[in-house]
Amino acid sequence: MEKVLRNLKPQRVFEHFEALTRIPRESGNEKAVSDYLAKFAKDNHLDVIQDEAMNVIIKKSGSSGYEKSPVVILQGHMDMVCVKRDDLAFDFEKDPIPLVVEGDFIRTKGTTLGADNGIAVAMAMSILEDQTLEHPPLVALFTSAEETGMDGVVGLKSENISGDILINIDSEEEGTLLSSCAGGVNNIVTYTIGNCESKKNHGMQVIVQGLLGGHSGMEINKNRGNAIKILGRVLREMDEKLDYELAFISGGEKMNAIAKRAEAWIRIDKADAEQFQNIIEELNEIFKNEFILSDPSIEIVIKQGDVSQVVYDKKTKKDLIRILRLMPYGVQTMSSSIKGLVESSTNIGVLEIVEDKVKFTSSVRSSVRTLKHEINDRIKAICELTGAEMSLVADYPEWEYKVESKIRDLMIDVYREMFGKELKVDAIHAGLECGFLKEKIGDIDMISLGPNLYDVHTPNEHLSISSTERVYHFLCEVLKQLK
Repeated sequence: MEKVLRNLKPQRVFEHFEALTRIPRESGNEKAVSDYLAKFAKDNHLDVIQDEAMNVIIKKSGSSGYEKSPVVILQGHMDMVCVKRDDLAFDFEKDPIPLVVEGDFIRTKGTTLGADNGIAVAMAMSILEDQTLEHPPLVALFTSAEETGMDGVVGLKSENISGDILINIDSEEEGTLLSSCAGGVNNIVTYTIGNCESKKNHGMQVIVQGLLGGHSGMEINKNRGNAIKILGRVLREMDEKLDYELAFISGGEKMNAIAKRAEAWIRIDKADAEQFQNIIEELNEIFKNEFILSDPSIEIVIKQGDVSQVVYDKKTKKDLIRILRLMPYGVQTMSSSIKGLVESSTNIGVLEIVEDKVKFTSSVRSSVRTLKHEINDRIKAICELTGAEMSLVADYPEWEYKVESKIRDLMIDVYREMFGKELKVDAIHAGLECGFLKEKIGDIDMISLGPNLYDVHTPNEHLSISSTERVYHFLCEVLKQLK
């Protein structure tokens, strides 16, 4: 297979990254990549632990003269969000990511790139194998299932990991250090479907598509449409003007990605087909106007289809529309202490049918724990009104800002020396594993950084080549100065 990234620098970083793009590593399917990383350690004669959660911990002694230096943990996650264009035939369990180099960017031909967080793994691998670098004792921690609830770090055993400083490489903006992040939880609402026989004679499919989607933490403040929420509006508007039956609904792909497609299968009287068409045309105009800047390609498409004669009963239809309309989405509060920072948000990322139930999965985030509870309580109230049930899974803690940080101060000095610029210190409205790692390792000094990475969790994800090179050399220089 052709090596697409062979001429890029740092050479070994991009060689490792390209190798990772050829290994299946969707969250929950990390066995192959976990084995690959364990083998890498053994091939380089490094101590390695591969635990039951598929986390891989690799240890490397410090360079000569660094024997008494602080132990530094380099941390990233091995899994990736797997999303593709709707029209692309691609199997993430078999096919290598279709890489493309365009100018300063690495892109793909219609899938997520997996630089979130494969580039962190590649950087750490390059540092681990390089015998010319000067550095303190190192521990590389590659966690699993970060994207679906941080199951890897939850399963991490404290006795397997220790250190004095942790550098998380899961940020997406060069020149910005992250020193705190939001906590979050997956909110799951289930509603038991009631069925009846259809009295209508014409099946139709309603599809909301063409939206950009995006990361439910990083892009939640960009006013992008959520296809699941928009589908709820469509069904509500139709219900006001048309007698129809609902037979099926679904939407979204990942709970931590803004839904870019959703659909409903309905049954109508054929005599109402023209009225149905007019309603959809009117809604298309409304949504085109509302999302003219944030989602200009939005469209509602209708198709004739072979829709089941068994449909949802009237109560189920009404309750599902209520849930879709009332379910909170988007920014809920903004921080009063950090200008421009989202404080709390929620994203309904997946709408699916599981046996006899409709399942709504939302990602709730907040840097204030009580506000996270407040959002969940509102969703619980919706359940009480409609007879649905709510459960919370994969609750992860926020990472609180630390006033004194030697690694933060050192990075600010080194960045100024190397680039003549000031580093920005910020917080992020997304979940990093640092909160859990503090619980596992203790109150050690932590910081997060990374190269410029754009449109993560979408088929348009792309990574800056030059930024990756700068951040890698910066990281190596920081390690050199930790003597």
